[in-house]
Amino acid sequence: MIKVNETITIEDWELTEHFVRASGPGGQNVNKVATAVELRFEAARSPNLPEPVKARLKRLAGRRWTNDGALIIQVQDTRSQARNREIAETRLADLIRAALTKPKRRIPTRPTLGSKKRRLASKKQRGEVKNLRGRVDYDN
Repeated sequence: MIKVNETITIEDWELTEHFVRASGPGGQNVNKVATAVELRFEAARSPNLPEPVKARLKRLAGRRWTNDGALIIQVQDTRSQARNREIAETRLADLIRAALTKPKRRIPTRPTLGSKKRRLASKKQRGEVKNLRGRVDYDN
């Protein structure tokens, strides 16, 4: 059981752990021991998460979200299977906590009159600089 906050907990039946061999350096340990963990959380079917949180979680998860509504977190940071499991559970809890915070609503603003005038003045100055780069007429 993972406690996300005081109201939301993830039960063990919602999580599936699958251990695989890690890639990268590690010597003989890599070839013998399945230390990398693949944590699968059935987020779409979770009764503990409200629908808006699920939608935000799906957006935050990106490629880690599967078509059937599961969130997959892969960890192969350490050579210890138990430590990789802890890291995966921590990352899942952090991701859910990030999805709990409702994003601020953007209030559209308009540019000030001064900023419009400064922008147009800089464009005019830039145009003059480019105009002076043309061929020089020696007759005048």
